[in-house]
Amino acid sequence: MRWSKERIWTWYNGRPWIRGCNYMSYDCANRIDQWQNLGSEKRFEIVEDELKLMQETGYNTVRLILEYVVWKEEHDSFMERFERYLALYSKYGISCMIVLANDCMPPKTDDWKLPYIGEQEFNWGYQFNRKRSQHGHHSVAAPHFYLDDPVTREDYYCMVREIVTKYKNDKRICIWDIYNEPGNSGRGEISFPVLKEMFALVRDIDPIQPLTCAIWSFSSDERVPYSPMDRFILDNSDVISYHSYSIYTESIKQIRRLKLEGRPIINSEWLARCIYNNVQEMFPLFYLENVGCLNWGFVTGRSQTTEPWEYLLDDYDKGITSIDMTKWFHDLYRGSHRPYDPQEIAIIKDFCALADRDFAEKQKVN
Repeated sequence: MRWSKERIWTWYNGRPWIRGCNYMSYDCANRIDQWQNLGSEKRFEIVEDELKLMQETGYNTVRLILEYVVWKEEHDSFMERFERYLALYSKYGISCMIVLANDCMPPKTDDWKLPYIGEQEFNWGYQFNRKRSQHGHHSVAAPHFYLDDPVTREDYYCMVREIVTKYKNDKRICIWDIYNEPGNSGRGEISFPVLKEMFALVRDIDPIQPLTCAIWSFSSDERVPYSPMDRFILDNSDVISYHSYSIYTESIKQIRRLKLEGRPIINSEWLARCIYNNVQEMFPLFYLENVGCLNWGFVTGRSQTTEPWEYLLDDYDKGITSIDMTKWFHDLYRGSHRPYDPQEIAIIKDFCALADRDFAEKQKVN
C-alpha cells in the first residue's frame, strides 16, 4: 500500500535534506563498467577517493542505476560487489537511491548490439561515448529490450525481486526508484504496463524504504493535464520525484505544481549549464523549497557527461546559438578533484551547512 502523506512526511523530515548526485566513478565508460568485475578492485579505490570528496562537498545521497546484464552474467560476484559498494557509501555517510529499470537508451538500429560484459567501446567527444546524432543522447547499457521480451522480462523481475527482498530493511538504501524515465527513447506508452508491474512487484515486498518514479516531461501549467502514465506515477509514488534541466523561472513553476500533490519532492536529475540550469540559481532554490536534489555527475571522466546532449550539438550546428557551448554540461569536479567552478562548490557547501544546521535545530525541538 502506498505510504500515507503523514508517513512520508515523517520519513522525509526525519532525515537531513537529501542532496547529492547521479554517480559513476570517473573511470567508467558506462554502467556496465560501473558494476562489472573487470577492473573492479581498482574501481573500489577510485570510488573511495571520490566519496571522500563527496563527503567534503556536503553531499549525502547518490542515485545508482542497476545494470541487468551484469547481474545476469556475473550474478554472485555482482551481488558481492553491490554489498561492498553499499558498505563503502555508508562509510562516508552516503545513502543510496537505487534505480531498478531504465528507458534511457537509443532504439535498435543496424549498428545496435546487446550490452555485453568486458572492455567497453567508446568514442571521445560524445556524452556517454556514443555518436548517434539521429538517435538522441542516451546511454547504451539499459534494460528495456529485456523488459519487452516475456522470457527475459521475468528474469529481470527476478533480479528486482532478489535485490529488493535482500535489502528491504537496509537503511543504507534510502529510496527505491522504480523506473528511470519510462517512455523515453521514443517509447511513449510502451513501458506503461511494465511500470505498473514493477510498482506492484516492489510494493508487494513491502520495503521500509519509500518508492518513487520521476516524471520527466510535463507541463508546469496546472491547467494542462498530466499524461496517464505521469498521473499513475504521481498517484503511486510515496515521495514525488521529477527530472528537470529547465531554467530557473520554469523550475519555480514546476515545483509549485508538484507541491499540489502534498508530498515531499526530489529533483533526481538536474544541472545542464549549457542550457542555463546551473548551480548558482538551482541549488539555493532547492534548499529554500526543501526539495531534495541530485545533480547529474560528480568527477568528470570516461562517460564524458561534460559534453552536451548530442541533439544540442546538432541544434547549434543548425544555427541555434542560445546554447552556451563555453560551459561544461554536467559534473562538478575535474579529474584532479579540483572544482570545475570553485564558486559552485562554495555555494553547495554553504547551503548544505545551512540545511544541516536547520536539521539539528529541528531535532533539538523534537
